[in-house]
Amino acid sequence: MPHHRSDVLAHAVALLDDHGLAALTMRRLGAELDVQPSAIYHHFASKQALLAAVADEILSRGARPRTAAEWPDQLREVCSELRHAMLACTDGADVVATVSAFGLGAAAPVKEIEAILGSADVPDDLVAVASRTLVHYVFGHAFEEQTARQAVSLGAVERSLESLPDFDLGLDLVIDGLRARLP
Repeated sequence: MPHHRSDVLAHAVALLDDHGLAALTMRRLGAELDVQPSAIYHHFASKQALLAAVADEILSRGARPRTAAEWPDQLREVCSELRHAMLACTDGADVVATVSAFGLGAAAPVKEIEAILGSADVPDDLVAVASRTLVHYVFGHAFEEQTARQAVSLGAVERSLESLPDFDLGLDLVIDGLRARLP
């Protein structure tokens, strides 16, 4: 029986990755940990708090070292890391994007992008919009890719996955558009 928040969180991420978001319930998590669901609430006040912690853990597990020197490459690093982190866990894109939309967590990529844009002398009125645009592009692309791959692997749909590798080109289009707005 886990007594630590980190044990509960690790099991929640494993449950998500093994069975998907629909299976991640307080009841099932408690049953798999051999505790009453109410014991989970000792560590997480609500399912939303659990999902926020799961989203942050997904992002933490996907963290990579930063090596880029120029702001466009720094943006590519952050966005690529975000994408890969979400794709590494079943329904990761859904969880991270939802938690972010609700303002419950998964805020690190937005803050990092805003810092990069600020240091690149992007006008203040564009920083927040550009950051949200980049993150929304990554969320949308990752969600479509993850959903399509899962549906194809389950035999639920027949679909070409050829459009999925266009992430880098789409990201470059957004960055080029931002660059065109700079003085």
